[in-house]
Amino acid sequence: MKTMKSLIILAIFILASTGANAQLSGREIVKKAYNLPSGEDQTSQLTMTLINKSGQTRVRKIQQYTKDFGTVEKSIMFFMSPADVKNTSFMNWSYDDENKEDDQWIYLPALKRVKRISSDSKSDYFMGSDFTYDDLGDRKLDADVHKLLREETINGIKCYVVQSVSKDEDYMYSKTITWIRKDNFVGVKKEFYDEDGELLKILSIKEVKKISGFWIITHSEMKNVQNNHKTIIKLSNISINTGVPASKFTERMMMRGI
Repeated sequence: MKTMKSLIILAIFILASTGANAQLSGREIVKKAYNLPSGEDQTSQLTMTLINKSGQTRVRKIQQYTKDFGTVEKSIMFFMSPADVKNTSFMNWSYDDENKEDDQWIYLPALKRVKRISSDSKSDYFMGSDFTYDDLGDRKLDADVHKLLREETINGIKCYVVQSVSKDEDYMYSKTITWIRKDNFVGVKKEFYDEDGELLKILSIKEVKKISGFWIITHSEMKNVQNNHKTIIKLSNISINTGVPASKFTERMMMRGI
């Protein structure tokens, strides 16, 4: 009986160990990263710094709002300065429906009208930055095939390294490779490869803070390695769950401003 009891304990230990160390698939890892809670709404000030290959900089100040409506997440940003982009606004609606593409609009004061971003324009770069309109949207989980390549440590943090390849052969990126933290599933680095399979740009997450119980990326850098241009984004004055009104996310508000 003592031997039998020992065998049972050993079996339970083996099963527990196997469950704890079970390897997640690439899709499961990306899904966890996608589903990180971020609160019902968020308000923040954003500083966008553009740096060209000569080291010249342009700094833009933006006010940003985001709200989760359940089946759709809406975000809007208002450019506050400098003068050449002041009063420009951008709005994005991302849907839970896997078959529904993001809706995006931009308001350009010089034209005095709101322009809808077409599917053909999603590969265009946003306001001279290194982010495309597609980058600013919410990539659908099953728009790509995800494969776990390996595990790797970055700055002492253990990460999963996942390759994602679009199911759409005409997609602007041939693949992306993402480093996702094992402890909290926050992405810390992402490589984007062009249609020829060459490395195009690298997104590096420089700072992540836990604010009101949520992990928030507060400092990120996107560098285009092919033209040596870089965009730095820093968030400040972040407020979560303050009751941002639904009326904030309309074309009328885009034209009116804050």
